[in-house]
Amino acid sequence: MGDFLDIFAFEARERLSSGYYEVQEVQRSEKRSLVAAIRKRNGNPIIAELKAASPSAGLLRKDLDIANCAMAMQRGGAVGLSVLTVPQRFNGHLSHIPLVKSIVDLPILMKDFVVSSEQIHAAANVDADCVLLIFSLFKRGYVGGSLESMIAYAHGLGLEVLLETHSEDEYGAAFGTSADIIGVNNRDLRSLTVDLHVTKRLLAGGKPVGKVVASESGIRSSEDIVLLKNAGVDAFLVGSAIMSSEDIETAVRRFSKSK
Repeated sequence: MGDFLDIFAFEARERLSSGYYEVQEVQRSEKRSLVAAIRKRNGNPIIAELKAASPSAGLLRKDLDIANCAMAMQRGGAVGLSVLTVPQRFNGHLSHIPLVKSIVDLPILMKDFVVSSEQIHAAANVDADCVLLIFSLFKRGYVGGSLESMIAYAHGLGLEVLLETHSEDEYGAAFGTSADIIGVNNRDLRSLTVDLHVTKRLLAGGKPVGKVVASESGIRSSEDIVLLKNAGVDAFLVGSAIMSSEDIETAVRRFSKSK
């Protein structure tokens, strides 16, 4: 086994083989656009991430109450919620999405390591509004389908797509795709190291016309928000800093109101 990205892809394939993504369709609600929520937001559009643990930080919140956390994030002013559906290392589950969707009015992003269209279909079945695709998984040949075909499949199911990039070549190539949101992950999924200047460096080369750009990972303070906003970022995905805080609502509000 190679680096962490290889491990994540291997574990995703194991979950597929186990039937984890073979879920019954829940009663679907009207789709909520994460793009629209970001664009109409006054202040900093925060996509708050629901996860009990992470590979780099370990356990973030003991005895996680998904419903209360989701409601606190909405009260704090989040524009959307990113919900981890990876059991290994993140303590996430697919069942968290319909639960959260039923109690908040925000768009829901399914956060997973997608290597098959079956996972996108599962996202639609559990009533997600948006799905994450990771460019580097396509580059390594882990995904059973081309990037554009997977984006089209998601769109056909009514899902928006957040396409995650990390390098200059991935970011530039993402401009030509039909992804709805271009994400820049400050975390290198090979080593799990974080550098906020990844976003700053990539956006220095320009922004895709008509697309939203979101910065992901490593955002821990109001100063980080200011740094990224000055670089041209449209939205901010914040996970560990919110989930490890004593007061989730206050933490989200602090990030969303940073000057």
